[in-house]
Amino acid sequence: MNHSPATIARSVVVTVLMLLPVLALGAAPISYDDPLESWNRKVFRFNDTLDTYALKPVAKTYNYLTPKPAQTLVSNFFSNLGEFRNIASAGIQFKGQDALVSSGRLIINSTVGILGLIDVATPMGLDKRYSDFGLAFAHWGVPSGPYLVMPMLGPNTIRSGVGLVPDALTNPVTYHEAERDRWIAGSINIINSRAQLLDAEELILGDRYTFIRDTYLQRREYLITGQQPEDDF
Repeated sequence: MNHSPATIARSVVVTVLMLLPVLALGAAPISYDDPLESWNRKVFRFNDTLDTYALKPVAKTYNYLTPKPAQTLVSNFFSNLGEFRNIASAGIQFKGQDALVSSGRLIINSTVGILGLIDVATPMGLDKRYSDFGLAFAHWGVPSGPYLVMPMLGPNTIRSGVGLVPDALTNPVTYHEAERDRWIAGSINIINSRAQLLDAEELILGDRYTFIRDTYLQRREYLITGQQPEDDF
């Protein structure tokens, strides 16, 4: 895959063009409406089937064979790569303190923490400042658009779905020359992340689609406003 400057520039342009119709609607908070529910439920069933018969069994095997400390090392490594996204997203929001903290975490964990395998920064008082480009778009008044379940990518809003493009462009793995290594790294990250959610499935009550949708939208609202939204919306 070619990730030349021209390719990156084209991706950025595509992102902007995708946002233009949304920007024209004017700023709005997270939308709890689900006008695409019929489509979303179909995609949700597809994703759920794929998870049930492919990803979940692999994650269970991984969880059984891989000691928890080793899983933590993997989580730390990919979390450290995410600091590039955190820095970029905080930067375009002019959140200087968050960008500096994320930069400090990246430097410390990449060096003292051995390429991010060990989270040294958090015990030093540099807590993770999560951010992504969906949140950055929200900061600049881009409306969320309706809830959207994307094939294999899961729950999103239109805004956060578009944000996945620049999110990917800030991931160093994207620029690795060997496509096979990119696939291996991505697969390990997905399997490790899925393994961390195995126990959390017991918390799902009632209709799975509704529970996951509402939980996702509540979390995004909290990340944007810093306030826990009402349960009944």
